[in-house]
Amino acid sequence: MSSSVSDAVNGGISFWYADDGLPAAREPLAGDASADVVIVGGGYTGLWTAYYLKQAVPFLRITVLEQKFCGYGASGRNGGWLYNGIAGRDRYAKLHGHEAAVRLQQAMNDTVDEVIRVVEAEGFDAGIHKGGVLEVARTPAQLARLKEFHARELAYGEKDRELYDARQTAERIRVADAVGSTWTPHGARVHPVKLVKGLAAAVEALGVTIHELTPVTEIRPKHAVTPYGTVRAPYVLRCTEGFTANLKGQHRTWLPMNSSMIATEPLTDEQWESVGWDGRETLGDMAHAYMYAQRTADGRIALGGRGVPYRFGSRTDNDGRTQPETIEALRDILVGFFPSLAGVRVEHAWSGVLGVPRDWCATVTLDRTSGLGWAGGYVGSGVATANLAARTLRDLVQIDSGQGVRTELTELPWVGHKVRKWEPEPLRWLGVHGLYAAYRAADRRESATPSAESSRAARVADRIAGRH
Repeated sequence: MSSSVSDAVNGGISFWYADDGLPAAREPLAGDASADVVIVGGGYTGLWTAYYLKQAVPFLRITVLEQKFCGYGASGRNGGWLYNGIAGRDRYAKLHGHEAAVRLQQAMNDTVDEVIRVVEAEGFDAGIHKGGVLEVARTPAQLARLKEFHARELAYGEKDRELYDARQTAERIRVADAVGSTWTPHGARVHPVKLVKGLAAAVEALGVTIHELTPVTEIRPKHAVTPYGTVRAPYVLRCTEGFTANLKGQHRTWLPMNSSMIATEPLTDEQWESVGWDGRETLGDMAHAYMYAQRTADGRIALGGRGVPYRFGSRTDNDGRTQPETIEALRDILVGFFPSLAGVRVEHAWSGVLGVPRDWCATVTLDRTSGLGWAGGYVGSGVATANLAARTLRDLVQIDSGQGVRTELTELPWVGHKVRKWEPEPLRWLGVHGLYAAYRAADRRESATPSAESSRAARVADRIAGRH
């Protein structure tokens, strides 16, 4: 391992916790209990759902059960992209029509501002800077995909999206070999842990009960079962995203896809001058093995991508530790984008899991016969999507309990979507690792050729994966 990464802190949940500190644990469940609504999972989805439900119906007794502490999972480890992407939109357009998908996209555009509004209203700092999202192309094939992506986003109603050539891209950020980019204003940088901590405090202030260190082992109608007791409630809402496979009967529901990140040391003014990035946009690319990055509030670059994409048997890590070769690979991406930063040290590395349904479609559902609800399968776009899902769950519960009527949110095409389960092992492990080997090979091939056509290997992998 190179000296620039050998002394990096590896794991410890994430850099975001190293920066802001681990929270003091809330009390676990003390025995059997009852509630009107029990929410399983103390991440963004669970906390936002509790927040909006309690605001809408203040007399509801709401209990949140969290296996470790709020934000232990993806909500405390993600790249801090609060943006308008949603998994499965193109499929929803095929299933429900183009206009339905346009309404879903518009709801996501609005969600970015809704999160910012609540943070400001609740008066806590989440490190938010609304600089939009910039996605760059660095090869002819990536540029062709970028132009197709840009046109598709316009077709879904994004009137304010902009397309840049190589010169215009360089004026915003100096990414090596960038030949074009597309920018949307519907995105913001956020400090994930500050957001989840502030949200948890706001939820408690409303009168919601949060029990941490309380793993739920089984969910069944009107029951959330833990080692310390069972919470009974008319509504049990599963908000467990990448950790869903740990629940009884849910092993093949959503695949826990692994994603890894690094954070550099703070850059000097001279280094930032060499990079640009004055707009502090979140940054992505059009490679098949996608990268994502942000310029943090304290002047670092936090950058992520796929390392080992999946652990056999849907296992999840314990503390965010990632493989040394993954740290090296992410640093190679960083230096490939910004060669002037070749000597910059990586100070922290970590990993986490995100939920991937078999058809790559995010969903939100309430089964009115059982009172069981769930939301997730965000495929890496959960920082904003969790908020839209939570407001939708709020409306669905209110309708079912006779305290509300159908809303624009409950009519969106992702509501009630059903998807088949993932294949059993070892097919699941072989399939996912094979797909990402194909994506990496496709990226290498595209970097070595002037062809504007996407690699056939990647197109085949997309079809097998169910992404298109």
